[in-house]
Amino acid sequence: MAHAQTTHPTSQETIAEFDRYVVPNYRRYPVSLVRGENSWIWDAEGRRYLDFFPGWGCNLLGHCPPRVVEAVRDQVGRLIHVPNTWYMEAQGEFARALSERSFGGQSFFCNSGAEANEAAIKLARAYGHPRGKFKILTMEGGFHGRTFAALTATAQPKYHEGFEPMVPGFVYMKYDDLEAVAAAIDDQTAAVMLEPIQGEGGVKIPSRNFLPGLRKLCDDRGALLILDEVQTGMGRTGSWFAYQHSGITPDVLTCAKALAGGIAAGVMIAKPEIAAVLKPGMHASTFGGNPIACRAGLATVETIEEEGLLARGAAIGERFRSQFEALQAEIPEKIREIRILGVMIGLDLTFDASDVVAQCLSRRLLINATHGHVVRLLPALTISDEQIDQGCAILADVLREAQH
Repeated sequence: MAHAQTTHPTSQETIAEFDRYVVPNYRRYPVSLVRGENSWIWDAEGRRYLDFFPGWGCNLLGHCPPRVVEAVRDQVGRLIHVPNTWYMEAQGEFARALSERSFGGQSFFCNSGAEANEAAIKLARAYGHPRGKFKILTMEGGFHGRTFAALTATAQPKYHEGFEPMVPGFVYMKYDDLEAVAAAIDDQTAAVMLEPIQGEGGVKIPSRNFLPGLRKLCDDRGALLILDEVQTGMGRTGSWFAYQHSGITPDVLTCAKALAGGIAAGVMIAKPEIAAVLKPGMHASTFGGNPIACRAGLATVETIEEEGLLARGAAIGERFRSQFEALQAEIPEKIREIRILGVMIGLDLTFDASDVVAQCLSRRLLINATHGHVVRLLPALTISDEQIDQGCAILADVLREAQH
């Protein structure tokens, strides 16, 4: 394995520059990362880490996937950006690829999951406006982004604090409670919006009848069903999109993170008859659907299909499950529940998980904690069995040693 270059500033030098010039709105670990390769990543001092949470889930194919790197290199030498007042080959091809792998919808491209969700909310409002429909029902514990409507859709008070008043017209429901939605949905409801699996909310997987039940409620009451697949999309759960496990299709779907193999990209996909509501000038994104992102997205789709990574994702999930079930049997007082679908993995602990993240970092394993007590892992579809076993051994030792 190649070693990191020695020409980088040290981690401390980079941290000092951040302290002086970068807005301190993130909690950062005291490490400057300089290079990545598949599930390995190196810091400025040349130390190597195993990454079980690459790019917050954006690096679904690992760090610097060769086909994506080559596509980007080729594209930047030909055309970097053109505005959406012109046609471009790559955007049309990528939209077709997504349509064929989802439900035949049309794509609006943007740069992030929050932007995609903003577009979905605006589309739902515009679609419902002639019939007086404006309410959006979302789920407690959900997360839809940091822009204002997406933040309001995020039914977690801690994210609203300091920004009130929020955007009117949102109603919050308990996740996986079909009866509550049935009681709340009315003639003013434009849409029900949710994640098919809550990611930031603790990797919560709903009961099998929840999505089919929501689909029927929306059909009966004339509301749109919007699925936020920003985190679950593009193969993370063992299918292209998580809704495909449920036997239903949404009216509108949003996706980002893994959409373009780590290049910034977001998309809203809508059924054509719904998408037609958005006329020129009603919504836009300057950089959305640029040639680089679309070529990277096409390379991501090709890599997943040609390397059989959807099936690999399911196998990876089962390998994690077998190891974690054995660990839970050993320390049941520390692991409350294991939640896994494909390479979307949550360990619900009986104690705060922040120390677990810090201890794993000290042993050069990168993981994430969410919802206070859930260890969240979003490993790459390209991770090897050996790397899974190595990382799980580190995490298991940390949990065994945890004093709780």
